[in-house]
Amino acid sequence: MPVNDVDHPVLECLQDRWSPYRFEPCELEDAKLMSCLEAARWAASSFNDQPWFWIIARRQETEEFARMLSCLMEANQGWAANAGVLVLTAIRKKFDYNGKPNRVALHDLGQAACQLSLQATELGLQAHQMAGVNLSRIRQEYQIPEDYEPQTAIAIGYPNMNPPESEEEQALHKRESAPRQRRSLAEQVFSGKWGEKAGFLG
Repeated sequence: MPVNDVDHPVLECLQDRWSPYRFEPCELEDAKLMSCLEAARWAASSFNDQPWFWIIARRQETEEFARMLSCLMEANQGWAANAGVLVLTAIRKKFDYNGKPNRVALHDLGQAACQLSLQATELGLQAHQMAGVNLSRIRQEYQIPEDYEPQTAIAIGYPNMNPPESEEEQALHKRESAPRQRRSLAEQVFSGKWGEKAGFLG
């Protein structure tokens, strides 16, 4: 299992979180799925609007799982087919309390998805988030209303830790086991003006 090489102390689940391309082709316990969704439910949001929504397909729901899988881009369908659960995400574009546009709805969805993925890590699972989805197909298949927008997909399941066998598995394993890199804080944290490294970074 990859472990993130952090520069400063962080929560263990942050070090252990990764995005596998190989999942064990097995069902996910409902209790663990509920815990992941509950973690997402408690994410912060602007005006507590909670503009995120999830459409779920469990592996054991064969037809529904295949239907959701078909909403992913072809490049994602092969590996995501082994996940225990597939999730499609959507946002409400306007604030519920006053009907005005919510420019941070996508930000809030990201927070909720992050909490979901970290809870999954705590439970021995992993979540792989995807931008590669067919948005128009999702809207049509699931009859998403006009004031809501589909966004991404998430595959949740048990990572396959066995040595890869086929050429396809070897290629996927190479992708998921590649060195995990992040920009330094000095490249992302400024003070005084844009591009000026914050002094406390040393």
